[in-house]
Amino acid sequence: MHVVIVGCGRVGSALALSLTADGHSVAVIDRRVEAFIRLGSNFTGETIAGIGFDRGILGQAGIERADAVAAVTSGDNSNILVARVARENFGIERVVARIYDPKRAEIYQRLGIATVATVSWTTERVLRRLLPAGPVVEWVDPTAKVSLVERLIDSKAAGRKYSEIEETAHVRVIAVSRLGITKLATADLVAQEGDLAYMAVLTDAIDGLNSVLVQALAHAH
Repeated sequence: MHVVIVGCGRVGSALALSLTADGHSVAVIDRRVEAFIRLGSNFTGETIAGIGFDRGILGQAGIERADAVAAVTSGDNSNILVARVARENFGIERVVARIYDPKRAEIYQRLGIATVATVSWTTERVLRRLLPAGPVVEWVDPTAKVSLVERLIDSKAAGRKYSEIEETAHVRVIAVSRLGITKLATADLVAQEGDLAYMAVLTDAIDGLNSVLVQALAHAH
C-alpha cells in the first residue's frame, strides 16, 4: 500500500521507517528540508518539501494512488486541513490526524477522521489505524484515558467466566471473537482457549495489563 505522511518529526519519521521496513510505499512531506535527516541515508521512500495541505504537493506525493494518509505535524490546524483535504478532495478513507486539543479530536473523530491525542501518542497506535493488522491497542478515546485492547485467551483463562476476569483484573470485556464470529460479552459467557477478547482498560494501565491478568487468573484458580 502507498502511504502519505505529512510531518517528519519524531513520529512521522518513525512511521515512515516502520512502513518502508514492512515493504510499503511511503512519501513524506515536510516544509523543512532538514527534517528529512531523521529518515537517514538508507530511506527508500520519497521526500517532498512543501506545505502538506497544498494539493500540488500532495499530488507530488502520490495522493491519487494513496491508500492512507497520516497528518502528524506539530500543529492542529495543519493536521486538520491535511485530513480534510485527503478525505474530502481525494476520497482517502484511511486518514489519521494528530490532534493536541481533545475537544477538536472528538469533533473530527465523529466526522470519521481517526485522531490520536498527544498524551497517548505512540507510533504503534498510528500504525494500527493505518494498516489492517497491527498492535494490541485497537482504539483510544480522544482524551487518551481509556483504551480498547485485544487479548488472545490462552489455556490458563479457559473455563473461567469473563465476568470473573473483569472483577479481578479491573477491566471491562466488551466483546469476544470466537471462531470468526464476534459477539458482545455477557455475564455468563465462559472463556475458551483461542478467544480474542476486546477489553476496555485505563490507558495508563495497559503496560501492566498482562501481569494483572496473570494474577487475576491465578486468584481465580
